[in-house]
Amino acid sequence: VECVARGYLTGSGLIDYTQTGAVCGVPLPDGLVDGSRLPEPIFTPATKAEIGEHDENVDFDHVARTVGPEVAERLRELTLAVYARAEDIARERGIILADTKLEFGAREDGTIVLADEVLTPDSSRFWPADDLRPGGPQPSYDKQIVRNWLLSAESGWDKAADAPPPTLPPEVVERTRARYIEAYERLTGLTF
Repeated sequence: VECVARGYLTGSGLIDYTQTGAVCGVPLPDGLVDGSRLPEPIFTPATKAEIGEHDENVDFDHVARTVGPEVAERLRELTLAVYARAEDIARERGIILADTKLEFGAREDGTIVLADEVLTPDSSRFWPADDLRPGGPQPSYDKQIVRNWLLSAESGWDKAADAPPPTLPPEVVERTRARYIEAYERLTGLTF
């Protein structure tokens, strides 16, 4: 189970909301647009997809059936707690943490532990707070630069053809690297 916390509406959450008025079974108010801040952060789990595929959003009941209700509730609590703390820190530094994906594991004794990457531009959407303009895509410190290039005609890649993606051109790598470094420096206050 991918544990996703969302404080803003965008991405697959926006698609769900547009179709159903809810995200992962969590009803949301009418009138929200891409980039809208949610009334409160929500837990929006997903199934882990195969490499190259998209995770599939699921509701809390699906998670409870998969891992049991107590573990599901604990995953929701931990996910929202990590998001809340990280969102506070990011906001203090002029960055919005729109959403983040966390993964957890369990020790032999059943203790739930945070695993894999945490709060990176690959697993989170970080937006410059001073550039927030709800109603469309937001400037971002994530891997969207790479996604956009891969989906462009310039890349020549047909994802549906099962061919591996092409090598990224140096300028796409450099633009992505520069955004990641900017995010790092803004979030940590350190020079890379």
